[in-house]
Amino acid sequence: SVQQVQATHNAFVAIVDDGSVVTWGDSDYGGESSAVQDQLRNVQQIQATGRAFAAILADGSVVTWGNEKDGGCSREVQDQLQNVEQIQATECAFAAILQNGFVVTWGDPEYGGDSSEVRDQLRNVRQVEATERAFAAILADGSVVTWGDERCGGNNSKVKDEVANL
Repeated sequence: SVQQVQATHNAFVAIVDDGSVVTWGDSDYGGESSAVQDQLRNVQQIQATGRAFAAILADGSVVTWGNEKDGGCSREVQDQLQNVEQIQATECAFAAILQNGFVVTWGDPEYGGDSSEVRDQLRNVRQVEATERAFAAILADGSVVTWGDERCGGNNSKVKDEVANL
């Protein structure tokens, strides 16, 4: 039986009892997973951008597929995607929280796929949330770090003091 269903704009993926997945829909949106199907074993969780999927496996590694620019290709950060606990997604990028509290991002930089400007601040991350084009990370000390498109919440500098005092 099906354990989880996730969707991009035009495709679905389902995790079934044995930890394998079934995909269907538009191949340009992740509906075709044959290129990575042999890696999709013991899948625990799946997250989606508008046109790509990211699956967390039981060993904490990640498998991605779909539109490469929108997060379907994690090749550049694959070696960092170990001990992944959670993945969050904007419209075109992913952010993964690792067991050690660090964050790894990939996908379209304009949608939060590049967190290099705040990388040093992304330590002891407890949770990540997303808008269409930006991410916000809650740290263990209660502070919030944002990145991505400023118009979509990617810059919280104007309210940083207010957020810190909540």
